[in-house]
Amino acid sequence: MAPSAHSPRPRRSGGSILPVLVPIAVLIVVAVSVGSWLQFAERQAVDTVHTAGSGAPDRVDVEATVQHVDAAARELLLRVRVDLLGALGEDDGSAPVGDLRLETSSATLRDLQFPAHERVSTRDVQVALSDGSISDYPFDSYATDIGFRALMNGKQVPVRLLFSNNDTLFSISATPVPAGQNAVMSLDLGRSSSVLVFATFMMVVMWALAASVLIATWYLTTRGESLVWPALAWMAATLFALSAFRNTAPGTPPIGCVVDWFAFLWAESIIALCLITVVVSGVRIALRPADTHPA
Repeated sequence: MAPSAHSPRPRRSGGSILPVLVPIAVLIVVAVSVGSWLQFAERQAVDTVHTAGSGAPDRVDVEATVQHVDAAARELLLRVRVDLLGALGEDDGSAPVGDLRLETSSATLRDLQFPAHERVSTRDVQVALSDGSISDYPFDSYATDIGFRALMNGKQVPVRLLFSNNDTLFSISATPVPAGQNAVMSLDLGRSSSVLVFATFMMVVMWALAASVLIATWYLTTRGESLVWPALAWMAATLFALSAFRNTAPGTPPIGCVVDWFAFLWAESIIALCLITVVVSGVRIALRPADTHPA
């Protein structure tokens, strides 16, 4: 008996995709939540202002903001803005009533001078760093001290330091140091959380790519494959792409840092040796007489 033209089609048998989508959705939510928390924590650190020094009504306020940390040169660029409060300033605190001199700490490369009755301008100064090496990237850390001593017409006046950080590649911990009328802070610098996460991710990816090429090499050589050009192209592309990928590391670390010795140099060596092995093995198989090729 012929089947009816309007009979329903049989359903295809197969598992539901829901058990696969639920873990993926949970993983995405967890990843976004962790990323949001890390981003919020870094934003809070950037917006934090650390204070040290005197709280007298007649004082000099020094707003010092880190603009850039040059780990290779072992120095940071500090932007200094001065406000004069109470009897020490005129024109709403934009000009000193007398000749103002800001003496800085020994790590700072120069002192600052502001003539009397002239508008105070923002200055940039370099501060030397110590106790660290960029070869430890991304786990390198540094330390330094910044301090200010204010003199008005040769007489010491109270000063307060307001410190903040605008370099998103570094997290800076500031600790006030008691110094009377002076304002002194001890700084500890380290790579930010985003740099640490990204650098760790790069090392994991490098080892994963090297392992992938190694497994492909084992498969091609044990199966007696000849020159498989798509596989060779992929290995060669991975070899050169890995170098470009390494150069995207934030902060432009030099050759010989932790990322290189922990992952990059070894991954490049493994991929290069695997590529040579596959070529040599493929050429030997391709040059065999036709009757000796495996069926």
